[in-house]
Amino acid sequence: MVVQVEGLRMRYGSVDVLDDVSFQVLPGQVVALLGPNGAGKTTTIEILEGFRRRSAGRVEVLGADPAHGDERWRARIGVVLQSWRDHGRWRVRELLAHLGSYYAPYSTPGHRRPWDTDGLLTAVGLADQARQEVRRLSGGQRRRLDVAVGAVGRPELLVLDEPTAGLDPEARREFHDLVRSLVDEHGTTVLLTTHDLAEAESLADRILVLDGGRIAAEGTVDELARRFAGEDEVRWTLTGERFVRSTPHSTAFARDLFRVHGSEVADLEIRRASLEDAYLALVRRAES
Repeated sequence: MVVQVEGLRMRYGSVDVLDDVSFQVLPGQVVALLGPNGAGKTTTIEILEGFRRRSAGRVEVLGADPAHGDERWRARIGVVLQSWRDHGRWRVRELLAHLGSYYAPYSTPGHRRPWDTDGLLTAVGLADQARQEVRRLSGGQRRRLDVAVGAVGRPELLVLDEPTAGLDPEARREFHDLVRSLVDEHGTTVLLTTHDLAEAESLADRILVLDGGRIAAEGTVDELARRFAGEDEVRWTLTGERFVRSTPHSTAFARDLFRVHGSEVADLEIRRASLEDAYLALVRRAES
């Protein structure tokens, strides 16, 4: 287990920012933490990173209580903030080599640290920018460098806080490919916060929805869509007439439709319930 949270509570004065939050993150998973502003996402992340002490509950990250994590434990976690600034005259390779040197004392026989600088540059797609000054990188390249900085110590857990805020669609897609490669090829576990539902749908194996300091829902994208957004919608034309049918088994329904009517079926469309549908349904339910 990479992350184990049970009954987490965070109180400021008489206000509970987090109230009885429980969840798990398994090795190699990408877990997305969703929720409106003020839901408690940032507080949860800060507690897991050991930056903030909780009021109550049990929290274990990589086998240790973050409130008492030492430097060796911190070396196992990478963090990519929404934004950060360093000296723009650093060259990309020099910066990563310098930061990586801090992790060398924390290597173990089973887990070598830091990441080889040239290998990391290749992994994040910045090999051609190795000698370039940081200030001359594009927005998408800069975000790749942010990930490289978070990953330079070969973390077992990588925390991404609003990772694609401000990126254009092409850079966002490239970033998603990068995260998936870290998971699929290097076994990194990822916990991310985002307001981008399409991003969560694209990246996450599991979704946690925080609302009012509590876990309002959790599950895979498909599970949440089925539970909160309703059924799929199938539309088709038959003998000139348009039909619409809601069903939880759209693929099987379409197959049966063609088996019975064959080529007479035209303009078939299947609209599957999405994470956005589920999230909006959750928000409406909370507001009511």
